[in-house]
Amino acid sequence: MADIATGNREEALDIVQDSMLKLCTRYGDRPELEWGALFHVILQSRIRDWYRRSRVRNRWQVWFKGDGLDEAEDPIARQPDPGPGIERQLEHVAMVDELEVALRALPLRQQQCFLLRVWEGLSVAEAARAMACSEGSVKTHYHRAIHKLRTSLEGYAP
Repeated sequence: MADIATGNREEALDIVQDSMLKLCTRYGDRPELEWGALFHVILQSRIRDWYRRSRVRNRWQVWFKGDGLDEAEDPIARQPDPGPGIERQLEHVAMVDELEVALRALPLRQQQCFLLRVWEGLSVAEAARAMACSEGSVKTHYHRAIHKLRTSLEGYAP
């Protein structure tokens, strides 16, 4: 969830690690059944914090364009090794890339709701607790997310 929200694996890992540390230090004495929902509340809060910080950072980066920091990255070195069955893997990669693009295009609350409900398997009530909103809001965000994703990914319909 953090990876899709941030678009940066290292930032996402930092967010998840920070969320786990907070869960352990502040809520370790709570019953184990509460940990899942508590973790998602903390994670969503950390993702929102990251968005706020990145918005401020991006305002200042406009002034420093052209400093050559991104030129050192080698795009070929970042590519995965294709291995056997390259045609099938390429189709799968393209489909996953399209899904990620579609997920990133969703508003943050719809993105969070979809990931909590579908990928994490939380119920409407659990997702509402994790997102700190009503069950009706979860249903609305989920419905809108599904509608937008179906529109964006209609070429991949079964």
